[in-house]
Amino acid sequence: MNSRNRSISQKLKSSIGSALAVTSAVVFTSCGDQKNADSDEGAKPSLVITAIPDEKVSDQSAKFQALQAYLAKELSIDVSFSLSNDYTAAVERFKNGEVHLVWFGGLTGVQARAAVPGARAIAQGDVDPQYKSYFIAHKSTGLAKSAEFPEAIKDMTFTFGSKSSTSGRLMPTYFIMQETGKNPDDFFTKPVQFQTTGGHDATARAVASGSVQVGALSYKKYESMVADGDISAEDAPIIWETPDYADYNLTVHPALEEMFGAGLIDKLQKVLVDCTDKEVLKAFNRDDLIAAKNEEFEGIEKVAKEVGLMR
Repeated sequence: MNSRNRSISQKLKSSIGSALAVTSAVVFTSCGDQKNADSDEGAKPSLVITAIPDEKVSDQSAKFQALQAYLAKELSIDVSFSLSNDYTAAVERFKNGEVHLVWFGGLTGVQARAAVPGARAIAQGDVDPQYKSYFIAHKSTGLAKSAEFPEAIKDMTFTFGSKSSTSGRLMPTYFIMQETGKNPDDFFTKPVQFQTTGGHDATARAVASGSVQVGALSYKKYESMVADGDISAEDAPIIWETPDYADYNLTVHPALEEMFGAGLIDKLQKVLVDCTDKEVLKAFNRDDLIAAKNEEFEGIEKVAKEVGLMR
């Protein structure tokens, strides 16, 4: 990393501190659903898993089946999976008490916990304390990877992922501002685009196909798509990578202990952090989960406010 990026990284770390994050979502049943269940004699509360749609939602149900079975066995409770249509929906469902444990991105996790007093971040991926975004470009641009921010992209078509994505929008926005002194709308000469469905997958495919020239996305998703043959690194090479920041996290709703009893949240945290089953961990695209706490994400909130995505 050159001296400029080191200073940016140091500035970010001082702003973010040990901010962590994490993004997809795991969830429990709604308070409303619980009330209805309580009105039905013999009905049991159910732990419902969901995920922010940072990839094709059709892939999520299959990936979360192993986690669903693992939690049901280890916690001796009913567990199911439910898709969330978009990032905002995942936050709103948590806020309204419709879900109770969510695999959030850094920004959505901060938004959700701010809306629900007592909500806790309890786990994160092993890579999430040092996450990063890739800027990728279609091969026709002729751009190659550089340690310097690629200012030539200002005249090209550019896309973020979801508007609520940490690695696909928040942090790329922050670094564009740090590098150019301008927000993306002022820096780019063409209108900035967003991927409304499909998350990071959609960004990668849009750039690889040439429908947009440049995009920013999660480094983990890009690497997994290249490894799986979903896209070619030759069609959409990496042209710049951001300094480190924190991202995805698992956040739990305080109503969980009303549903299943005191101590369940701590038990859930232990079950997640102790998991070594690779099939279960595929739900998060991680090799391991580690403990997390709310204080580690305070820097994400500061950055979100700085770039105007939170008040």
